[in-house]
Amino acid sequence: MPRIVGKANATYTHSPTNVPNPRLSNSLRQEVLRLLQINPSQEKSAQVRALDVAKWTLDPSETFPEPPKLPGRPLRPQLVQPAQLKTRAVGTLEGRAGLIHALTHIEANAINLALDMVWRFADMPDDFYRDWWRVAQEEALHFELLNAHLNQMGFAYGDFPAHDGLWDMAERTKSDVLARLALVPRTLEARGLDATPAVRNRLVSVGDLAAAKILDVILRDEIGHVAIGNCWYRYLCEQRQLEPVTTYAGLAEHFQAPQLKGPFNLTARRAAGFTEAELCALSAQASVTTA
Repeated sequence: MPRIVGKANATYTHSPTNVPNPRLSNSLRQEVLRLLQINPSQEKSAQVRALDVAKWTLDPSETFPEPPKLPGRPLRPQLVQPAQLKTRAVGTLEGRAGLIHALTHIEANAINLALDMVWRFADMPDDFYRDWWRVAQEEALHFELLNAHLNQMGFAYGDFPAHDGLWDMAERTKSDVLARLALVPRTLEARGLDATPAVRNRLVSVGDLAAAKILDVILRDEIGHVAIGNCWYRYLCEQRQLEPVTTYAGLAEHFQAPQLKGPFNLTARRAAGFTEAELCALSAQASVTTA
């Protein structure tokens, strides 16, 4: 039986600076839940990057009561519907800053998504938690690189509005790790594999070579992150005796995942472990969507 740790109203207290108390136990997964509740993104990122996993115990059987208002968030940026976001020309300083801000927000959300994988889903193999912890640390590095670049441009994270699409899907799939793996890393985050080269080219076209180099790092790492999603998705399909392609289609329909449109970065998707059958199904779905 899973071991329940803590009481919902007593365990997750916050300090006056909105950072949860530093250490409640030696449990890695409980510590990850504490990190997820930190509000300032810069503080969260720094603590994620600094944590030494070797000093913490890992117990996959632990379960924890979910605290209110996950994840911890800063007061800014203002979260709006995607349709309310302005499209800015990257040829202007403000337009380019808006693009970098959007990427920074994606990485802030990506930290939360990886942390949520670690604490939320019990009774997975030890390597599942280690994999997603590594993802969280790499997402924290991405956030810090983009945030520093945004600061150098004279802007700060929170200066522009943003949307919450990534976390919305995390909320919808929080009751089933298979659905979470199918629809967050393998769907929403995999879109980054398709979109990043074009965004990189836009930044190069306006002379922002520093941002382009950051995106090179992000694309390299994100291929690995999506590969981790593919690995554990297939593991669970095998455990549950499910066929991966048809199961994915059913989950995408049930949880109302966005309809994906091309062009697709097939080279990156193959490197991330998508099979030819999955890529054929993806292309067929996109053809129907655009017909």
